[in-house]
This record gives sequence, structure tokens and C-alpha cells, in this order.
Amino acid sequence: MTTSLTPDQVLRAAPIIPTITIDNLDDAVPFARALVDGGLRVLEITLRTPAAMAAITKIAREVPDAIVGAGTVLTPEHYEAVRDSGAVFAISPGSSPELLRANAMDCPLIPGVATASELMQGMNAGFTHFKFFPAEASGGTTWLRAVQGPFAEARFCPTGGISAETAPKYLALPNVLTVGGSWMMPKDAVAARDWDRIRQLAAQAAALHTAK
Repeated sequence: MTTSLTPDQVLRAAPIIPTITIDNLDDAVPFARALVDGGLRVLEITLRTPAAMAAITKIAREVPDAIVGAGTVLTPEHYEAVRDSGAVFAISPGSSPELLRANAMDCPLIPGVATASELMQGMNAGFTHFKFFPAEASGGTTWLRAVQGPFAEARFCPTGGISAETAPKYLALPNVLTVGGSWMMPKDAVAARDWDRIRQLAAQAAALHTAK
């Protein structure tokens, strides 16, 4: 299991971060291995199902090449549970003062922002790396270009409505380190447990890399 990574190291470790929803705990390891074997090492397990926390622990133990973290982290209580689960990073769709204060080095928080005011609050709290969510609905690449001037130190992982076709436009921006998405995990492939197809789609996503 990888430990003690900085937010910058997490976001630079793969061009795409799959946002994964796991309903069945037995799927966690083969799902993760398919993505990692395809070249996507950084895995965001969303806290949207009862199996999510146990899935993080299982992947952390059994898929050593994975950099596994938690998404949809909404409260300090969520965050503490995530740290105990074995996750090495946490991502929130938004932010609150309480959640920002809970941040710890052993499981860095990447808070979500969608406005300049939220970005200012995060940067005033010492953060420089953010999830831009929901990206497409909040201005997409136009918003990211606009904030580059006044917030030159900020780096982003845009997520929300991004596809294989639009991801390269985001990755070409200097303040974008990686992109979050789920297009490489189509619902029919997950339902059929077609891990080979997911591995192939992950490899295509990994090939979108843009050097920064």
C-alpha cells in the first residue's frame, strides 16, 4: 500500500482518476486490478454504497500498485473513517470549514470547489490542489482558464460530465493535473463483470497523458 503522498503526487500519478462506485464487495479487487493493469493507478472509491469503505480496505491490502482513496467525503466523520480504512487520499465534492480543518498529512484532503469564493477559502486554509466539481456544469475549461490568472498556484482535478472526447481539452490546461471520470467503466461492463473490457478502456484513458 502506498502511503504519505502529497496531493500533488496523487494528482500527477495518472492522467485520469476513475470515480468508482462499488455495490458488491467481491467486485472490488478485480475491478481495481483491471483499472491498474490498464494504467490507471489512482482510484477514487465513492462513498455512495454500503460496500465502499470495506472496498477501500480490501483494495489497499490486495492491490499494492493501486493508490486508493475515497470520494464523496462530506463530513469530518467521513474523513476520519476514510483514514482508518486505509485510504491514502480523500476527495470531497465541496468543502466546509470543518472538513478543511480535519485535513491530515497521512491522508491528504482534496476539497471540491466550483466558484472563485470557494477557491479563495480553500487557499486561505492552506490548500493548493482542488477538485473542480461539477466541471461541465460550472463552466468547464472556460472557468479554469479564467481562474488561472488570479489563482496561479491552484491546481485542479476537474470531474463531472467529462468524457473521453472532452478530457484532452482539460488535460491541455496548465492548471489541470488530472481529470476524474467514469467513462472507462460503462455500466453494462460492470454488471457483466467484464474486467478485460474495463482494462482496455482504462488503457485508452491512460494514453491521454499530457506532460506537465
